[in-house]
Amino acid sequence: MQQAAIVILNFNGEETLRKFLPSVVNHSSYPVIVADNASTDSSVDFLRSHYPQISIIQMEDNFGFAGGYTRALNTIRGEFEYYILLNSDVEVTPHWDENMIAWLEKRKDVAAVQPKILSYQNPDFFDYAGAAGGYMDNLGYPYCRGRFFETIEKDQGQYDDEVEVDWTSGACMAIRSEAFHRGQGFDPAYFAHMEEIDLCWKLRRMGYALYYTGAVKVYHVGGATLSRTSPRKTYLNFRNNLAALKNNMSPFKWRSVYLMRCLLDLLAAIVFLIQGKGDHSMMIWKAHRDFRKIAKGFDKYFGPMVHTKGKIKFLLWRYYFLGSRKYLNS
Repeated sequence: MQQAAIVILNFNGEETLRKFLPSVVNHSSYPVIVADNASTDSSVDFLRSHYPQISIIQMEDNFGFAGGYTRALNTIRGEFEYYILLNSDVEVTPHWDENMIAWLEKRKDVAAVQPKILSYQNPDFFDYAGAAGGYMDNLGYPYCRGRFFETIEKDQGQYDDEVEVDWTSGACMAIRSEAFHRGQGFDPAYFAHMEEIDLCWKLRRMGYALYYTGAVKVYHVGGATLSRTSPRKTYLNFRNNLAALKNNMSPFKWRSVYLMRCLLDLLAAIVFLIQGKGDHSMMIWKAHRDFRKIAKGFDKYFGPMVHTKGKIKFLLWRYYFLGSRKYLNS
């Protein structure tokens, strides 16, 4: 069994690969594998002609981020001790992959670790997707050190540490292959967004720890496949967040949280309407309508409830009513 592989998921991302693969190839020690979600552009031809050393896993359809990764990693199951999952729109830094694997080698109780994720467009600031480690508040809203909702912090060394987190970002994480497959990978029903939160929640319930290390940093563009302003993304975020809560909370906890979330999500839909974003408002309704289709009831299999590692409760109240915009100030 080889030690690790860097696995990049691609769908019609030729231009993104042209821009970001050079940093991956130049700064990485482990082999790179590109899993292609049935692209219709020239991505595969580009890879074959310019990067013959890169292995390609070609899938017969676009299975989304969640299904694409799970199918791809199932095809190489048993070949690598670790997977390093990397978005195609990430610029890496020297020794990034070696350092993350070396970190996991020292912590056998840890399933996955993520680096500091900074913004490619604004390198002095954290990135939206993962920032300095992800958490959940008591109502199931995900947040990060370095990012509360749309407020992004400047990186001033305040998170140059190592901490246990609730979830590691799918934009860039190193994960033990045994843990990934034991947790059944990313649930394909999610298609995209929050599938890593669901998997990480399951892994924590199975007794694994998850960590962030500020000793490694990468730069992420974000929104390369789906903009944060897209109504489709609003739909996926609301639907998949509800599904992750239903999948991982006890029935009693879920009922109380869901009642609150119905009220708060109704308020969010009203705010979207006031802002003239009726399409986003409609997506919240559709998300609530559809989330039960992907809820699987993992609480019956993956073990007991686990407490969140973050210190924030009632994030919406703190953010919008108390004006708390930073993790360290909360």
